[in-house]
Amino acid sequence: MTLLERLNKTDHFAASIGARLTEIRDGYAKAEMTVGDQHLNGGGVCQGGAIYTLADLSFAAVSNSHGLLTLGIANNITFLKSAQLGDHLTAVCSETFNHHKLPYCDIKVTNQDGALIAVMTGLSYRMNKEMEIDALM
Repeated sequence: MTLLERLNKTDHFAASIGARLTEIRDGYAKAEMTVGDQHLNGGGVCQGGAIYTLADLSFAAVSNSHGLLTLGIANNITFLKSAQLGDHLTAVCSETFNHHKLPYCDIKVTNQDGALIAVMTGLSYRMNKEMEIDALM
């Protein structure tokens, strides 16, 4: 099973909100989601937790792209623009620093027009446990 297949299958929360990984390469991942009624908050815009989950899914893919189980330990997200019903959101994560124990990533979430919706940073902890994957994609 590839890392893309594994995370899309086993990250039940991300799957439940319609977030899916669409691309994984060494130090890079992309996840996508379309904002539906279930994502809207009381203000009528996409709930921040849904945007965070999308960004976190791409972060998980990059963090684990080196074959060792790696878990997020710190994140910081800044929301720059509201996402609206029907928006197609894309989270792109890039590995900024591939430390052997504490890799660091930058994530950008954009809409279908390329407008920046949110930026996030992520720090993870790489364990000494291999992921059971055949390939990234």
